[in-house]
Amino acid sequence: MCILTAFDWSITLVSMKVIAASEFKAKCLALIDDVGTRGGRVVISKRGKPVAELIRYTEVESGYSQETLRNSVSIVGEIESPVVPIADWNRPG
Repeated sequence: MCILTAFDWSITLVSMKVIAASEFKAKCLALIDDVGTRGGRVVISKRGKPVAELIRYTEVESGYSQETLRNSVSIVGEIESPVVPIADWNRPG
């Protein structure tokens, strides 16, 4: 089965196989090898409901996803003083 998913404004074709837990148990090592080499994903179901997903492992470059934001922000001007003048704080409207 193939599904079409949208992620990050791009369209990617993702190969997805759905199998019963009993079939996964019998073919586990072969499925792991297949996903590891060809990619795609295997959804494991029990009584027709998805319960787990097998996907290829990918190395993470940094320990935290926030690391990708490093050096992406630049401070322009004064950042400590209030945006609205203090005299306007209690003024209605």
